[in-house]
Amino acid sequence: MRMDAIAEVNPRRRVRKGQSVPFVEMAALPLHSRDIATQDISVRDAKGAGAHFKNGDTLLARITPCLENGKTAQVRCLPPDAIGEGSTEFIVLCGVDPADNDFVYYLSRDPDFRQYAIGRMEGTSGRQRVAWQSIAAYEFLCPSPEVRQEAAALLSVLDDRIDLLRQTNATLEAIAQALFKS
Repeated sequence: MRMDAIAEVNPRRRVRKGQSVPFVEMAALPLHSRDIATQDISVRDAKGAGAHFKNGDTLLARITPCLENGKTAQVRCLPPDAIGEGSTEFIVLCGVDPADNDFVYYLSRDPDFRQYAIGRMEGTSGRQRVAWQSIAAYEFLCPSPEVRQEAAALLSVLDDRIDLLRQTNATLEAIAQALFKS
């Protein structure tokens, strides 16, 4: 199945120019985790250019070296019903069926998908990009909707647990440093 059979690529989402909107820069996309940190979201007046997304969407870096480094995140930090704006270097993916949003995110993290996308980068060295059309044309063996949702749910639980453990480690590190100083 092609990616565009289960995912919209760069779905049409509009914001009014000059309206205050949440903004995500490329630097806000994590390398090894799913979620964008709330403190990495800024608010700015919409310019109308760039990527537009909502909660549940996947942001995929399309430029070198960010794509090779794995900068991909699932948007989960916007206010309800908000549309955010981000870098022009993002490709936005969302499930044709919203129940597939998590599966689309995990598919975009798959090493085979990453190699496919990296292999289709074009442009001068140092400024190469993958086209959204190449992402849309990605072919993979697609499980049934039930299996997609079960697999994504399991991976999501694991990501939630990893995030909680990172937060716990940060808290313990802060406590240890405070004790050491005292």
